[in-house]
Amino acid sequence: MPEGDTVWNTAQALHRALAGGRLLGSDFRVPRLATTDLTGATVLESACRGKHLLLRLAAPDRRLTLHSHLRMDGSWRTYRPGARWTGGPAHLIRVVLRTADAVAVGYHLHDLVLVPTDEEDTLVGHLGPDLLGPDWDPDEAVRRLAADPDATIAEAVLDQRNLAGIGNLYKCELLYLRGLWPWTPVRDVPDLPGLVALAHKLLAANRGRWTQSTTGSLHNGQTTYVYGRRGRPCRRCGTLIDKAEQADRVTYWCPTCQPEAGRLRQTRSASSA
Repeated sequence: MPEGDTVWNTAQALHRALAGGRLLGSDFRVPRLATTDLTGATVLESACRGKHLLLRLAAPDRRLTLHSHLRMDGSWRTYRPGARWTGGPAHLIRVVLRTADAVAVGYHLHDLVLVPTDEEDTLVGHLGPDLLGPDWDPDEAVRRLAADPDATIAEAVLDQRNLAGIGNLYKCELLYLRGLWPWTPVRDVPDLPGLVALAHKLLAANRGRWTQSTTGSLHNGQTTYVYGRRGRPCRRCGTLIDKAEQADRVTYWCPTCQPEAGRLRQTRSASSA
């Protein structure tokens, strides 16, 4: 699933292509919007909240927001008028928006819906603080995480109601960098503010580029510590990276650098003796 930085980049690409332009035509290929015609509307801005894309429009009589979600396989592509569309097969196209200067094509989009802009909260009001948003509030993110102390930390950071923008890649990398066993209950995480601060740092570092890296390297095969590296040696200790299903998602971790909670407590006790 695209992470918050990928969604942010997509919103920026749409903004550059469409903002300020008047729609010369729209073509919706989903049943609920099949008869919708946005011709004549002006694109005010393209924004995002967590993993939700919000394209805001000024129609002749009201302001509207076109909401979309990429989930695992969705994408928006922009083209110059007359250019060949290369984003995928035509049967995956869900919407086409045209201005004099650009064509925006949405492939395999999810949760595509048009609402009055002042009703956006019905779609994104449940989300926690947005890691890449102007209203990022680390204290509120910590408060929300701590509100369910029995949840595993891996599940908690993926819950968009706690903090919005983390996907599976950042979940795995974040927990590795903090030395946390993914099944650790939130109540046993020693430094939630530090965890939240690092999450913000990781996403912010990758904002504005399409190659995501948590290691500092942009070279192929060197961009992550544990994610996608099952059976390969840990970059720190050499232990083979493990992988398991966790709450319907895949988790990668290093058994040595991220020891089980019980072993971690024993190690700390021994070192302080």
